[in-house]
Amino acid sequence: MIQCDTQEEIDRLWSALLENGGEVEQCGWIRDRWGLCWQIVPRVLGDMVAHSDRDRAKRATEAMLGMIKLDIAGLERAFHARV
Repeated sequence: MIQCDTQEEIDRLWSALLENGGEVEQCGWIRDRWGLCWQIVPRVLGDMVAHSDRDRAKRATEAMLGMIKLDIAGLERAFHARV
């Protein structure tokens, strides 16, 4: 697992692994050209899914499960949504 602080860092790592023969998988996972799997995640996701408000944590988790490359803005929208 590679934890990133910014979307730019996620995008840079994602692109680097892909351009060298990587294959995308769901939930931030990518397989490099040697077959090793990496999950590239925003550091803030850990705080979201461990949050004491279980509804907010669930929304963030569900948003992550619907993504290929993780998107910090999308995760934050789901986490902070007013329902």
